[in-house]
Amino acid sequence: MITLQLQQLDVPSGQRLLIRNLDWPQFERILEELGDTRASRIAYSHGTLEIRMPSPEHEVDKELLGDLVKILLDELEIDCECFGSTTFKQAAMESGIEPDQCFYIQHQTQMRGKRRIDLSIDPPPDLAIEVDVTSKTQLEAYVALGVPELWRYEKNRLNIYTLQAGEYQLATTSPIFPDLPILELVAEVFEQSLQSGRSPALRAFRKKIRQMID
Repeated sequence: MITLQLQQLDVPSGQRLLIRNLDWPQFERILEELGDTRASRIAYSHGTLEIRMPSPEHEVDKELLGDLVKILLDELEIDCECFGSTTFKQAAMESGIEPDQCFYIQHQTQMRGKRRIDLSIDPPPDLAIEVDVTSKTQLEAYVALGVPELWRYEKNRLNIYTLQAGEYQLATTSPIFPDLPILELVAEVFEQSLQSGRSPALRAFRKKIRQMID
């Protein structure tokens, strides 16, 4: 059997590497070897590790979607703690994930000042965001960790998933923003960003939200 070290592996932008039959200690060692300053993202569920190298398309879309959520929270005066692409993992669940963006909203008070996450005592994020360009989000990892709301942007479309009875169900509205047509608003912002650019699209979005609130 040939043994390779991670530094020998090169994952091109927009591609992914799957490693199967990994137990939890092996997963922990790989995380340690990858380090905290890497560009890649990981997802681990029941023995299978996916290492993804984001593409420019992925990064542009996830930043736009994250900024959109921050504007919503700001204009609605909803407090939050943003934990970005923090690694969330729990040995008991055999799962680990790094969202593209994530937010503590209902649990933001509990997470103030936190610089490390321990899911044995800390809650999972209230909202996680994933942008799928070349790979599929491992929903089972999010289910195992108990993330109540997941937004997945794929093929120019946002899908909202809510955790119900241990599995994700597609929803037409966001429980965090129940009075807003999130799917339509996101589609509009992304379309406008292609036509006029990110900054004008976000400024127009902020203005529209203020008008809807008033």
